[in-house]
Amino acid sequence: MSRFVLPAIVVALIAVGCSSAEPLEGIDPPVPIASEDMQTLLSESTEPVVLNVWASWCTPCRSEAPLIGRAAEQFEGDVRFVGLDVRDTPNDAASFIAEFFPTAPIEHYADPSGSIPTDLGGSRGVPLTFFFRPGGELSYLHFGVIDERTLVLQIDELVNG
Repeated sequence: MSRFVLPAIVVALIAVGCSSAEPLEGIDPPVPIASEDMQTLLSESTEPVVLNVWASWCTPCRSEAPLIGRAAEQFEGDVRFVGLDVRDTPNDAASFIAEFFPTAPIEHYADPSGSIPTDLGGSRGVPLTFFFRPGGELSYLHFGVIDERTLVLQIDELVNG
């Protein structure tokens, strides 16, 4: 057996194990949303919005997800948290939500093409975290994994600024 065959088999087995073919019981996949509808959601929001862009296949997204979930719980009622799953499958997205956000008050939407973040001024890379004032004005955009200090400072700016 070639030295390249065994690693390829291991990678294939891991990929099969990480993908769920059956829908998860009790967990709905994110609702697909068009770019115009996301922009309307933001512009009509009377609360500040933290929009976190993620994907189940994104390892950095997995590392920041627990922080995003805790912040959504901590700031519930003051800030509206929205998750945008990009370029993903519904079942994998539902698994990600079940793992990282089972009780977090986050509205989740799907963007299969991944075009919404760029339409909002971001990039195609994930993770991204947008901070919007009530009415949809962009306050701050964070590229990459967000740390607790930056997240709390930007939320404080939205709430008290």
